[in-house]
Amino acid sequence: MNASLTVTRIGHACQVIGIGGLRVLTDPWFTQSAIYHPGEPLASTVADLGHINAVVISHAHYDHCDLDALVRGGFDLDTPLLGPGTVTEVARGKGFRNTRTIEAWQSASVGDVSVTATPAQHGVHEVTFVLEGADRRVFFGGDSLRVPELDTIPDRFGHIDIAILPTNGLCVRPLNMRQVVMDAESAAHLAAALQPDVAVPHHYAFHSGWLGDRMVTKTDRDPRHFANAVERLDPRIDVRLPLPGATVTIPAAVPPM
Repeated sequence: MNASLTVTRIGHACQVIGIGGLRVLTDPWFTQSAIYHPGEPLASTVADLGHINAVVISHAHYDHCDLDALVRGGFDLDTPLLGPGTVTEVARGKGFRNTRTIEAWQSASVGDVSVTATPAQHGVHEVTFVLEGADRRVFFGGDSLRVPELDTIPDRFGHIDIAILPTNGLCVRPLNMRQVVMDAESAAHLAAALQPDVAVPHHYAFHSGWLGDRMVTKTDRDPRHFANAVERLDPRIDVRLPLPGATVTIPAAVPPM
């Protein structure tokens, strides 16, 4: 029987996913720097997260792999940490003792939850993830561009309950406006291909500061553009726009009488 499934937004791409009785932290980011601003209040400190059963990290960029904040916050360094080799190498250097390297289409298990790395494309090496547990499935899109292999996920894994997708279309101005993150339209097309019950945008509030936004990055910070595009492409998908601290819940299936 399907169990309940929850996604609690911390901020940016940092979520706590409740699946298969486990709590999984994604792409941790709890601090900011001169050119990395979450653009929204974070819903939790590291100390207030509560027990986390696993951490999954898509790539080694600071705003997705804030391992120093976890260490300073007293995070349990025996917690399983899953990600590509570029992440697990850094994590081991920070003192994490239970790292598991998974590249595209490779899987690892934590308890009854299976985590499979899926393809991605970004400015650095990255993977996305499918998390499976208790007959529930979540796709976590990190901050990847849309790549064709992602359209095959329903055929490979079955029905996706929740898809969490980046939408800010980040472009790098000094690199001739090179785009490195999917925008609202491409994310909506991926949602239409994945056919989840619920789609949740993330990675949109981020900004680079007054100067950085004008000299380094260009982004779309309005998640409603994604919601409108999904409504146009496939209105059967339920788009949620949770604020930091809010939880999206898919309740457990009720067995027939």
